[in-house]
Amino acid sequence: MTTYLTTPQGRHIAYHKTPGREPGVVFLGGFRSDMTGSKALHLQAWAEATGRAFLRFDYSGHGASRGAFVDGCVGDWREDAAAVIEVLTEGPQVLVGSSMGGWIALLLARYMPERVAGLIGIAAAPDFTERMWESEFSLADRTTLLEEGVVLRPSDYSDEPYPITRRLIDDGRRNLVLDQPLPVPMPVRLLQGTADTDVPPSVAFGLFDHIESPDLRLTLVKGADHRFSTPACLELITNSVDDVLHNCDAVVSDDTGLLQKSNIG
Repeated sequence: MTTYLTTPQGRHIAYHKTPGREPGVVFLGGFRSDMTGSKALHLQAWAEATGRAFLRFDYSGHGASRGAFVDGCVGDWREDAAAVIEVLTEGPQVLVGSSMGGWIALLLARYMPERVAGLIGIAAAPDFTERMWESEFSLADRTTLLEEGVVLRPSDYSDEPYPITRRLIDDGRRNLVLDQPLPVPMPVRLLQGTADTDVPPSVAFGLFDHIESPDLRLTLVKGADHRFSTPACLELITNSVDDVLHNCDAVVSDDTGLLQKSNIG
């Protein structure tokens, strides 16, 4: 049976909560993904085995949550995430954001830092709507978007194209995190596959340089793609969560960060 939370904005969000000790862990999924993916379920199994509180959910218009995907935007999905954290968790949480979920995690760290104990970004995709507009859209795409309000884009994960709306692009510009200083005053771990063609390593390097954090590390996994869901990658995710949980209360004076490389893909 699916459990729903009604947000202050009136959206109905499906979620699954695993009870356990705090700080808890919250999984933030990617664009057009849902809470039944391998990373979310792996984290739930880890939480159940370790007695850690864990929360996974679907943004509005995603998975089991209500609403139409085409009506949503990053700002809406940030509000959804904020609502489930405020209502369904206690105290600071470790956020695990996959792809777009990494962008949303960074927004939450900006707007509600008191509820964020640490952050793990898996192929984090901050400001992806702006990169899409500037680097991926053809002139025909831009014209269609401006005139019709929506353009259909092919997907590597589905036979059906997915809609990109003008609202999504416009709202994305109101939620950029790379156009201004980005202080994240808690432990941050960025995980990135070198074979990721959806969010290439250059995005991770740029984010690593841009984030201001007292405890920041970037781990590259050679050969891993955007799914980042091989057994070795899943183990790296839970190891990173363990690392952040062990260090979330530490204050590190050196803000230069660390860069690690891994060949476990």
